[in-house]
Amino acid sequence: MGRVVLVTGVARQLAGRFVRRVLRDPGVDRVVGVDAVPPEHPLDGALFVRADIRQPAIGRVLAEHGVDTVVHLDISATAPAGGGGRTAAKETNVIGTMQLLGACQKCPTVSRVVVRSSTTVYGSAPRDPAVFTETTPPKSLPGGGFAKDVAEVEGYVRGFARRRPDVAVCVLRFANILGPDAVSPLAQYFSLPVLPTVLGYDPRLQFVHEDDVLDVLSIASAEPRRGTLNSGTFNVAGDGVLTLSQCARRLGRPTLPLLPPAVTWAGTALRTLGVSDFSPEEIRLLTHGRVVSTVLTREALGFEPAHTTAETFADFVRHRGPGLLPPDALAAAFDGVADRLGDRVAALTRSAARTARRRGTAGTRSAG
Repeated sequence: MGRVVLVTGVARQLAGRFVRRVLRDPGVDRVVGVDAVPPEHPLDGALFVRADIRQPAIGRVLAEHGVDTVVHLDISATAPAGGGGRTAAKETNVIGTMQLLGACQKCPTVSRVVVRSSTTVYGSAPRDPAVFTETTPPKSLPGGGFAKDVAEVEGYVRGFARRRPDVAVCVLRFANILGPDAVSPLAQYFSLPVLPTVLGYDPRLQFVHEDDVLDVLSIASAEPRRGTLNSGTFNVAGDGVLTLSQCARRLGRPTLPLLPPAVTWAGTALRTLGVSDFSPEEIRLLTHGRVVSTVLTREALGFEPAHTTAETFADFVRHRGPGLLPPDALAAAFDGVADRLGDRVAALTRSAARTARRRGTAGTRSAG
């Protein structure tokens, strides 16, 4: 028999795409999708089970279907599909993970667990290293928000790995995920008509494409290939970095530099209006940035992202449409101004040359 894979959070687009992807794997016999609400997108031949991972019932789902591979994707900075805001997101992230891992610990058939995490766990601070590796500790422990969620989640995962050493455990720390269907606080931020920025700062940012997320999840949830090891903790990000100012220009969106207190007030207003989840940790990211090393991911996991950070952002821009200052139109406008200035300078130069010749001629006549 092939593998039986259980995927959590299938009401979200990314998890739904992964379900459809893993169904095509010839080594997979069945796929069980779990979420508290039914998905609005198709899961093809996967079996959907409506269950809340925060409840002990998830243990019965594992035992009933003889699950051997668990891919936990129901960890996100945005509220779950059922609503509930930040409180519901925290409960799903932390309590849901705790319940799921407890059920996995009791289920003898489970042999592999893959957990979605985030590079947010490193934080963003003024004295951060230029590049984070998987073993770099954060400069300060997160005080709240999604960063604290993923820190607690990874703590539960380490405890589970100690209690079940026979289970291969893989934690994937994703950089900011972007793509055509991206739903995240950063995607909401980049969709604003004007981008609030922190005056005097131009942070370095990394992105990972949705398609690369699916590729690395497929690698992590299968048996390791020869010469690779897909258990452990890995950073996942596209090659290269972009600064926030570069992102704004490529989006064609003007920026509004603000002093730090004003940025905090703007973030509170945007959250209150429901326009964007401009959280304090998001503000820290847009102040100090964050860059991670992916050497271990390439050498141990054997994963090479197909999209660089710049290519990922370019694909995001194509699907979001032009901003108030579309780069092509802006470049054409600058070219037009440059051409007119060039013509004007050339005309002035010709006029000055004629004047100089006339003066030279007049001087020669006077001398004669």
